[in-house]
Amino acid sequence: MYQEAPYQPRRAARSEAASIRLHHYHVLAWGQPSAARPPLVLVHGWMDVAASYQFMVDALSEAFLEDRLVIAPDWRGFGHTTGPACDHYSFADYLGDLEFLLDHYAGDRPVDLVGHSMGGNVAMMYAGTRPARIRRLVNLEGFGMPATRPAQAPGRYARWIDEIRTLHAGGSALKTYDSQAGVAARLMKTNRRLPQGKADWLAGQWSEPRQDADGTTRWHILGDAAHRVVNPQLYRVEEALALYAHISAPTLMIEAEDDSLPGWWNGKFTLDEFHERLKSVPDLRRVVLPDCGHMLHHDQPERLAREIEGFLQAA
Repeated sequence: MYQEAPYQPRRAARSEAASIRLHHYHVLAWGQPSAARPPLVLVHGWMDVAASYQFMVDALSEAFLEDRLVIAPDWRGFGHTTGPACDHYSFADYLGDLEFLLDHYAGDRPVDLVGHSMGGNVAMMYAGTRPARIRRLVNLEGFGMPATRPAQAPGRYARWIDEIRTLHAGGSALKTYDSQAGVAARLMKTNRRLPQGKADWLAGQWSEPRQDADGTTRWHILGDAAHRVVNPQLYRVEEALALYAHISAPTLMIEAEDDSLPGWWNGKFTLDEFHERLKSVPDLRRVVLPDCGHMLHHDQPERLAREIEGFLQAA
């Protein structure tokens, strides 16, 4: 039986470390900084890792990458970034981490920022908070969340406390796998377009083998189970719109042809609602990428690379 070989990256990434707000951040880097081109910063989504961008980086042209630094961090609680133990995470912490990462890699220089899914939401929030630090902004499938009402606050805080109690009782552990192949199969089940070779390679970036207490070796996902704890604070659309309106960078919203929102929110939030919110962004262009799902940087890295290149290099 034919067995597809694991993916072989075209451009090897450097593994770097940066001390960021009491955390030891793991950062992948390609290329070198120069005065000619701004750094390109790629931030990943929920339960993902920096290496998720490898396929897209490999698809970027030599001309685009010449004299350009590209970095992709593992967010706190993901990948190989380590830090103090915690039992929940908040968007404010991602904003603070991104601020210090840009200090470390770009100084006062504006950057081009790309964010996928949760990372796209963080990128939009940050660009509205620190507009002068972002030259151009690309949001990949970062849709925000359904609107909430103040009356939901008591229930939300109660749920947060209950989920923290469950976490500390050991009831929220992430699933482990008997092999790297098992992790690859899980990735392919989630994304039906992901080929075996890419899944095998991603599985090695997304998980690692560890010896459990009983002496058996299992493959563990490189993500903190505390990420599953609900945010205690409600998502306030008015705040999101105020941040959107404060973005000064030209912004490119790239969506997958497959609409993933119905599966996430069961009709509580739709693409039409999100597009209405996008009207608050002062300088926006929207593109729909064909034949791909939410993990569009895995499904269509070449097409995505062309869209990003064209946007970032436009006069």
